[in-house]
Amino acid sequence: MDMAKVSLGRIVGAALTLGLLLPLTGCQDGGAADGAAADGKPKVIAPGKPGEKARTLSPEQAAKALPDDTPNAADRAYVRNMIEHHGQALTMSALAPDRASADGVKRLAERIAAAQKPEIGAMEGWAARNPAPGSAPGGHDHASMPGMATEQQLAELTAARGADFDRLFLTLMTAHHEGALKMAGEVLAAGNNAAVEEMANEVAATQTSEIHRMRAMG
Repeated sequence: MDMAKVSLGRIVGAALTLGLLLPLTGCQDGGAADGAAADGKPKVIAPGKPGEKARTLSPEQAAKALPDDTPNAADRAYVRNMIEHHGQALTMSALAPDRASADGVKRLAERIAAAQKPEIGAMEGWAARNPAPGSAPGGHDHASMPGMATEQQLAELTAARGADFDRLFLTLMTAHHEGALKMAGEVLAAGNNAAVEEMANEVAATQTSEIHRMRAMG
């Protein structure tokens, strides 16, 4: 899947949606106040399609005209799994200050932690506001998520020092980031919630840049 095309298409679609409904300005209905009809209630103008006239809507009608971005199963699965996925990246990054030999690796680990800690907070907040109906927490196989390091690999990384740590960290973190890109691409294709799309796009942009940096360092 070409994630850039998916992201661009969804962003353009969102922009068109936001531009669809505009506050009504100018006097209407025989001298009504700006932005209101003769009955004094605020109105919204919805530009028509090419060749069609614009429509005047009430706020209630305008709200119904907006797309429904109710979270679906793909949105919830992405947020739930990405919290765990980011958590492992923080665990790996926390090893770097005492074990890495290259300053570039230490700085990279610091950047990863600085980016992913607030992302975890945002996703946890979203999950609290959008609980899955009728579901109980737990019971998910996080080890099956793409890019996740195994327990053995984490043990090897913990035991490594110096240049050996640097090489293994870059190898594992590159694979970890590539897994995150796959997860982001999947939710951009199958999800429905605008906030999740925004989070996935941010993950994709940040981690693509970091993958390029790690490959140049390896």
